[in-house]
Parts: sequence; structure tokens; C-alpha cells
Amino acid sequence: MDDPSVNYESSVTYESSVTVNGQRRPLAGVRAHATALEWLRENGLSGSKEGCAEGECGACAVLVGQADGSGGTAWAAVNACLIPAWALDGQELVTAEGLGTPAALHPVQAGLAAAGGSQCGYCTPGFACSMAAEFYRRDRQPGGDLSDDAPCGERGPNGFDLHALAGNLCRCTGYRPIRDAAYALGAPQAGDELAARRDLPPPRPAATVLEAPDGKFVRPRTLAEAVGLLAENPTAVLIAGSTDWGVEVNLRGRRSPLVLAIDAIGELRTLEFGDRFIQIGAAVPLSEVESALAGRVPLLGDMIPQFASRLIRNRATFGGNLGTGSPIGDSPPALLALDAVVVLASTVGEREVELSDYFTGYRRSVRRPDEILRAIRIPLPLAGTTAFHKIAKRRFDDISSVAVAFAIDVDDGLVTRARIGLGGVAATPLRARATEQALEGQPWAAPAVRRAAAALGDEGTPLDDHRASAAYRKAMLVQAMLKFYTEATGEALS
Repeated sequence: MDDPSVNYESSVTYESSVTVNGQRRPLAGVRAHATALEWLRENGLSGSKEGCAEGECGACAVLVGQADGSGGTAWAAVNACLIPAWALDGQELVTAEGLGTPAALHPVQAGLAAAGGSQCGYCTPGFACSMAAEFYRRDRQPGGDLSDDAPCGERGPNGFDLHALAGNLCRCTGYRPIRDAAYALGAPQAGDELAARRDLPPPRPAATVLEAPDGKFVRPRTLAEAVGLLAENPTAVLIAGSTDWGVEVNLRGRRSPLVLAIDAIGELRTLEFGDRFIQIGAAVPLSEVESALAGRVPLLGDMIPQFASRLIRNRATFGGNLGTGSPIGDSPPALLALDAVVVLASTVGEREVELSDYFTGYRRSVRRPDEILRAIRIPLPLAGTTAFHKIAKRRFDDISSVAVAFAIDVDDGLVTRARIGLGGVAATPLRARATEQALEGQPWAAPAVRRAAAALGDEGTPLDDHRASAAYRKAMLVQAMLKFYTEATGEALS
């Protein structure tokens, strides 16, 4: 199945498999829409649990071996309830059973037990897997902030990033003993097989073709193969991280005659730094984008840690977030403020579309059925002052009621350029053009900012729904503008 010239008319063979806890397990006979969680449990690996079935609780977490960018393997924790089993064809994963045994507990399992970090135990295997991913993070170094009010980069004295566990929920134990267990972990010891595995490359995801009674699953190797298949099957569902499609399958019973997995296509996995723009491949997981950018785009540096949880970010992509066209996605406001351009590819070539012209209606865009979103381009130079404000009922791992991204340039006390992206206030993500016009050419000072804040409150067509009222959304837009100015200048406004 590693042959890039695989015949896409043929059915999959018994050779397709996933290495689970060091043992190859065949995929033959597995349904096209079966999730990795279902498949694991059907194979007797019942440590992973189904809780929410939508990537909110982390009870199903497992470790997947991914390329670390340096020729080795990074262990990434992901939600098994969202990933099609076939999306793991050719890859390697570890479940809670693969971490340790009752007679020889893994350090994270022993730590949870010693700290009293488990009560009913339902969520514990997922916590153990997420904790193990952070335990094996190569650049984890001692030193951190133990304050309860620490920002989203909170780290323990052992360098453990507590937000590695942000996607794992516990309803009975309480989080303090779990945190204590995480902060007590040392470094992997000599002889730790999963630590040693990091020095070897991960297996390459296999080119996959499955024809099953419930549908067809195909993972092409190249962009040319993908757009060719899409031209022949324009109703196919495209997935990369499957963090959205997985929810549709689990909670809404959605099925598709053809699921086209584009996560392993090299042309969609690039990240380039040029003189005129930064280009991010549409299938690069957000965790990898964050690591590769390393603060070069401060607005994305603000946004990405607030995007769902690490479990989701290890799979979710910009391409998927834009492809769904959701008005409440976190990345569109930030990319709109950055004046991003999307690159769309088909069998007839490529075209570029400004993101501000991309969305045409609720979950609709200018992307044709035969096109794949290949990349996102962020023009350079970047704006001098930026911020991302997300208003949600929970601080992290929640859907925003309102999201606002700011990017402005100030020269000699005047606003020379303003871009503001909004989410959650209309049927589509949008630019706050009236507010931008109210700012540009005006002094970067309190009177102009207050006028701009009033204009921002009137942007979009906010609705009353279960997340927030229209009046609340309007108030939050106004406050976002005032807060942005205060954070940028230190001058308090009300």
C-alpha cells in the first residue's frame, strides 16, 4: 500500500494495519466509518472510553507517533473517538494498556495512583495518555509558574505544561491531585522504550483504499491524485484531522459514499517563510503550526492556545476550520485580521482568493466542489499591534460567543492601517469594515477609540442563542475594542 501508483479502483487488502502497543493489528474488515475508538475496543483494548463522542472530554485519548520535524518521533495525544480507524492505516499508536502493566506501572500511572488522582477511574486512561505525551515532550525543561492565575502557558517546576491536559475532563476526583501528579513527574529513564522510540522516524501513513458496505475511504499520496478523485466525486467528504467530521459521524449519524483523507499529502503539509508572505499548508495540524511559527506571528500565537484543546490541536488544521465555513471557528477572525489569502487547487490549476471574499453564507464559501484548499498565505510585513479576544463561557476548550482579532499599524500617533476580524456575530466570519474606517487616519487616542468601539458594537447581525444574547454580544464587541487599546497603551478606558 506504500506504492504511490496504487490502483484506486481496487479494494484494500489484509496488509493494511496499525501498530498498536508494538503489535501490528490488521484493519481488514473494519467499516469505513468506524472510529479508532470503536476499533480499539472491539479488539479488547477497553482502557480508552467513550464519554462525549465529540472531542470534549478526553476519555478516549491515545498516543500517535508523528514526525517531530527532526527525523524522529513525537508522541501526540489525540481523541480516538473522532479519528476514523482507517485514517491510522500504516501508523503507530499507544493506548493506556501500552503504557504499563499492573505489575510495572508507567511513571504517569504510578504518579496518578500516588497522588490520589483517580476516583471512579473512567477518565484516568485518557489523562494518562495526555500526561504521557507531555512527559515525553523533548523540550520539556524544569522551571515554571505554579500560580493558579498563571496564563495559558502555566508550567510546573518540572516544565510540565498543564494545558496538555486541558482537553481531559474529570467529574469526581478534582483536578488538584491530577495536577500534583503531573508536576511530580521526572524525566524518562534509561530503558524507557517509548522514550527511545523518539529517536526513530514514525511510520509513514499508508496510501489507503477501502471499499466497504458503508462507504469508501481513500487516502491519496499526492495532490494531483486527490484533485483527480475529487473531480470524479465532487460530493466526497474531505478530512484532515477529522475533528469536525468525527462529530458528524458520532452524533448525527452522517455517512458518506466517499471519505477522502488528505492529511498525508506533502503539498498540503508545508510551512514556508518567504519575503512577501508566510505560507501554511492546509493540512498542517495547529500544534505543528504553533511550534514552527515560534512566535513569528503574534496574533496566531495568541489565538492557537485558545483553540479547543491540545488533543484537538494535534489534529485540527486551518484548512478544516476554513473548509467547514463555520461562523464560530476561532481561526477565521485571526486570519481575516492578517489579510490572509487562501490557495485553492483543482485539476485545472490553482487560484488565490482573499479570505475576506471567501465566505458567502452560513457554512458556504467560494470553494467549488472540485477544489481543495491547499494553503493559507499571510502577507508580510505583519501589523505592529495585534490581539485576539475570545469570549466564551469557559476560559479554555469552549466555543466562542464572540471572537475578535485586531491588527493595526500606528505611525507618529496616527492609525495608518486597521484590520479587525470577527466571529460569532453573523452568518459568516467577517471583517469589521466600518470600525476599520473609523480608526484609519485617526489619532491612536481615547476619543477615536471610543468612537471605534461604538462602531464595533454595531458590526454584524448578532443573534440571541444558547451561547449569548444579541445585547451581550454587542456589549462584548464594545469592550473588546476598549480592552485592546488598554492592553496596547496601558491607558485604561471604560
